[in-house]
Amino acid sequence: MADTISGADTAWMLTSTALVLFMTLPGLSLFYAGLVRVKNALSVLMQCFALTALMSVLWFVIGYTLAFGSSGVEQGPWIGDLGNLFLAKVTIDSVSGSIPETLFVMFQLTFAVITPALIVGGFAERMRFSAMLIFSSFWLLLVYAPICHWVWGGGWLGAMGLQDFAGGAVVHITAGAAALVAAMSLGGRRGFGQTAMPPHNLTMTVTGAGMLWVGWFGFNAGSAVAADSSAAMAMLVTHLSAACGALAWMAMEWIRHGKPSVLGIVTGMVAGLGTITPASGSVGPAGAVVIGLTAGVVCYFATIALKNRLKIDDSLDVFPVHGVGGALGLFMAGIFCSPSLGLFSGNGFSDGVSTIVGQLGIQLTGIVATFFYTVIVSWLLLRLVDRLVSLRVDQEEETVGLDIVLHDERGYDL
Repeated sequence: MADTISGADTAWMLTSTALVLFMTLPGLSLFYAGLVRVKNALSVLMQCFALTALMSVLWFVIGYTLAFGSSGVEQGPWIGDLGNLFLAKVTIDSVSGSIPETLFVMFQLTFAVITPALIVGGFAERMRFSAMLIFSSFWLLLVYAPICHWVWGGGWLGAMGLQDFAGGAVVHITAGAAALVAAMSLGGRRGFGQTAMPPHNLTMTVTGAGMLWVGWFGFNAGSAVAADSSAAMAMLVTHLSAACGALAWMAMEWIRHGKPSVLGIVTGMVAGLGTITPASGSVGPAGAVVIGLTAGVVCYFATIALKNRLKIDDSLDVFPVHGVGGALGLFMAGIFCSPSLGLFSGNGFSDGVSTIVGQLGIQLTGIVATFFYTVIVSWLLLRLVDRLVSLRVDQEEETVGLDIVLHDERGYDL
């Protein structure tokens, strides 16, 4: 830990923190709101906004200390110590690396905000607002904070050597797995598989997608926690993967359906971003191109399989895009971090086939542990919340739409 604060690092991290918050408000909010039907657009905006406020307060009270504990205290493998309840030991003079600890707290807070917000896409258009708030609160403390500690807070996966630079496990697999469990627990929207449910405003979705693309530079490059070459490389590979994911998904639709869609290209972009996230600190540009192209194809077919074959109504494709993408990125990070792959070399530590195989074992351990822990705890939480307040609105309320039923307002009044 450095004794002095770097002005350059602090300036970059202040910028990155604002960019990541910008991803949720307004980026993800607009992206999701445009994808639902007109009668539920306002409900999605409300959920993202409320989660931003509630998760921020929970992070201040107990989330941060569960994830990272307190400075100078050796952390256990499973959860952080409680020395920083209410940020008790974080002062204006506290330092984390080369930046103020207050800034590190705030940067990590933005991750804790967007992860529960991503899950909204799994149960959009049918969960009660009160149930969403209760579930998300417990989920942050019992799923997100422990796994964040496992990977970034001195826990067992980080000690094992898991390569998860910006949140393939911590953010994307957890959000994707929770969304999958929520979609299965609530069941499909009324008319799912029989009635078309197209996005009501793709212009809004594309606007949000553009904000996500820009904001993701803070998400990935900011995870270097410094204004250095690692941050610059992370920004470059993030952009290349997003571009290739968009092109790959667009190409798949063009080949299979004869026309490329706007919805497809923006979804492919998000798949490329989610997949490069865990690898962005250890792969090079050529590796990022491969990762992005693979993400566009794999996540495209995962989306088709989930809805058309398994008949699971993950409303906004959280699991096939974020869950599958996060797992794919974690796995491919174990390959392309190697410095011995010629043009496709990364800037990681793996060197030689035997080392890559060993690293892939670590990556698979992280994927499996994160997925199954999230599935089990999320399912238990959903059962508990259903007993407390009932998870789902009734059929009549769903038909009317959540905007009117839950908030007594309309998204549009033209």
